[in-house]
Amino acid sequence: MSYLQKLVSLTFIITLLLFASCEDTKTSKSSKQSEKELQQKKQKAKQDSIINSINIPDGGSEIDIDLREIETVAQEQLIPFLTEYGKNNPEDRVSIYTNFGQIDVRLYKDTPLHRANFIRLAKTGYFGTTFFHRVLDNFVVQGGNSDNISTQKVRAAIGDYLIPSEFSSKHQHNRGAFSAAKYAEQNVSKASSPFEFFIVQGKRGAHHLDNDHTVFGEVTRGMDVVDKMAKVKTDASEWPIRNILIDSVVVK
Repeated sequence: MSYLQKLVSLTFIITLLLFASCEDTKTSKSSKQSEKELQQKKQKAKQDSIINSINIPDGGSEIDIDLREIETVAQEQLIPFLTEYGKNNPEDRVSIYTNFGQIDVRLYKDTPLHRANFIRLAKTGYFGTTFFHRVLDNFVVQGGNSDNISTQKVRAAIGDYLIPSEFSSKHQHNRGAFSAAKYAEQNVSKASSPFEFFIVQGKRGAHHLDNDHTVFGEVTRGMDVVDKMAKVKTDASEWPIRNILIDSVVVK
């Protein structure tokens, strides 16, 4: 074989080796890229799950709420939904655990929509994202709201609705009355907020609220806790300077 032929053969072999080397590198890079994309997809799925879950390490407790497990209810579905929910969840005793102590409440069965709604919120863990956010000594302490973004996320998952009033002459705003807050604007039917409640703390009650707010329960133990809450310092909007945390509301 001539020198020229040897040179051509050697060049051909080197070219093949280089081509093979390039292909291997390309395959390796492609494999790494696919693996990276897979990891990115997994990470995104995990992030989506975190967005749909809320962890609130407040007051020494940790709450995990998966918003995907909450059935969102519209106004037109509300009465049949709460009626059915009430049948399947007949409990009427709850304990509200706060950083001031425990408050026990009995919910009235003759206010079935309010009772069922409160039990539902308690079982979803909603109240664990909230505070007693309004306090006025010798009047009321009000809970069920907060400035946490998590509270708004859970509200959105639960539904945007109002509960029809369930006034009763048997249930008035005496001291210890457990009553539903309501939105004043354009609320001629005096329907209740599904999220916020208040406890009458004043010794003489708050009877100007009778037939204006629905009383749907009463405090059976823990008014001393309510009295302590009522004494805290507040800002101009009656919001406590230091948050009164609701660790949980337990259904019994």
